[in-house]
Amino acid sequence: MKKLAILGSTGNVGTQVLDVVDKYPEKFKIIALSTNGNVELLKKQIEKYQPLYVGVADTEKAEILKKEISIPVFSGEENNIQIAKLEEYDTLINSVVSLAGIDATLVAIERKKNVALANKETLVSAGEIVMRKAKENGVQIMPIDSEHSALFQCLNGEDIKTVHQLVITCSGGALRDKTKEEIENASVEDALGHKTWSMGKKITIDSATLMNKGFEVIEAMWLYDMPIEKIKVVIHPESIIHSMVEYSDASIIAQLSDPDMRLPIQYALSYPERWDAPIKRFDFSKNLTFKEPDLERFPCLGLAFWAAKDLGTLPAVMNATNDFMVGKFLDGECKILDIYETIKKVMESHKNVKNPKLEDIKNAINWAREEAKNIFK
Repeated sequence: MKKLAILGSTGNVGTQVLDVVDKYPEKFKIIALSTNGNVELLKKQIEKYQPLYVGVADTEKAEILKKEISIPVFSGEENNIQIAKLEEYDTLINSVVSLAGIDATLVAIERKKNVALANKETLVSAGEIVMRKAKENGVQIMPIDSEHSALFQCLNGEDIKTVHQLVITCSGGALRDKTKEEIENASVEDALGHKTWSMGKKITIDSATLMNKGFEVIEAMWLYDMPIEKIKVVIHPESIIHSMVEYSDASIIAQLSDPDMRLPIQYALSYPERWDAPIKRFDFSKNLTFKEPDLERFPCLGLAFWAAKDLGTLPAVMNATNDFMVGKFLDGECKILDIYETIKKVMESHKNVKNPKLEDIKNAINWAREEAKNIFK
């Protein structure tokens, strides 16, 4: 029986993790759950799964919850770190959508816990440190998102030296078929209208700008020790092929399935076993199409390749600025193109620190947030 600590259990990924737990209740024990502020859903999860601990980032809501339940409640910004420090679990599922996920991942690795990772910021901002620590501690990081799960499966059993390139597929997001002018004037509702995936608001906006795909490129570099020159992004509107690996002999191995996060989640938890399908079987009457991404209409992807080439603290700066600006866009305070313009200005003014320590990354993140605020004003 796997003992799980789920960070972000009330979010889009976290609730789907619990769907997998519901399908195989005899295989899992829930040790801890955490939420940013959705305490009502968390209370339902507590009643159903009987965790030993919970965490709530919102301190006021945490204090109210403490009076209503008998188990320990960790609160504030440190709540996920406190959960990661626990001894009772063996697998940390990190599905929080923020830079706060970095410390929790590192704490789990230091305690030699397995990590199932859906928090993109961990590898985008601190991939070099995280993967080095994982190797030192003999910890396996299993990707939860569909693209990296696909790459893991396509690489499994193959000689990494024979890889010609990793091909990361991309639906193109909600604005895929819009003109440049239509994208520039897109409303929040337009950008949230994803055609194939159901995700949280922040990630859906990142998909609309293709910044999310840029994050995945950087993640793939660290997960599979692959230079940026060997990673390619391809638009695949149907979202059936989740990624591919092309080898030196021109053979291409792909992983296909209907777009449903429960499959990569289940595989991350069941590996090396394969359990019964949590999703419907593929319909082979469907057509599959591909095209190159248009960096003129979606320039954020170009920024990610720039950050991936320069590395150092630049990816963290890009990530933090994007985090800030997506929040402004969701609040209706800017246009979607302002996300790109602000990230570009912050990256251009950043003094990049190569081979950074964790302190350098945190300083870069804080600097980027302040710089973004000043530019936004």
